[in-house]
Amino acid sequence: MLSGCHGLLHYNRDVKIYTKTGDAGETGLYGGARVSKADPRVDSYGEVDEANACLGVVRSAGVPADIDAMLDRIQRDLFALGAQLADGRPDPRMYEGKTRLGDEDVERLEHWIDQLEAELPPLKQFILAGGSSAGAALHLARTVCRRAERRMVGVPGIHAVQLIYVNRLSDLLFVIARAVNQRAGAPEVVW
Repeated sequence: MLSGCHGLLHYNRDVKIYTKTGDAGETGLYGGARVSKADPRVDSYGEVDEANACLGVVRSAGVPADIDAMLDRIQRDLFALGAQLADGRPDPRMYEGKTRLGDEDVERLEHWIDQLEAELPPLKQFILAGGSSAGAALHLARTVCRRAERRMVGVPGIHAVQLIYVNRLSDLLFVIARAVNQRAGAPEVVW
């Protein structure tokens, strides 16, 4: 595990990467409950983690600075969402600080959608996923985000803002893919 030390990162040798506690197909949730790795809650935060990793691929492909800043914030939000999903307790008081995800985060996504759509031509037909490397990776991230949303619907006690956030995020990723492709000069291929 990496942790900060006077602005530098160092490896915390007290935390092992392997614990052997999941070798029998179970994992631990925040709060200590042990559940099957096939549990809908585990599946949902796994999908959120995959969406986050896809955004890392997008960022490594190279995107404009304003888009990179958006994606950085989204990755942090997805980490918070994963932490929330990993907590099976019904009491949301733990969602503070870094793990807080609320209505203002959804509003930020909506603002970014509006901002980016203002620079794009109106969409009149369906388009095929593709374009630049970053644009194509964003389309992939969008589909993983939609899958995460479908998995989250099956989680007992899911909070409305969590579903709304992921729903809005997939819309935003579509718009970001269009913007990235347009800025790269990659034409949209209509269906």
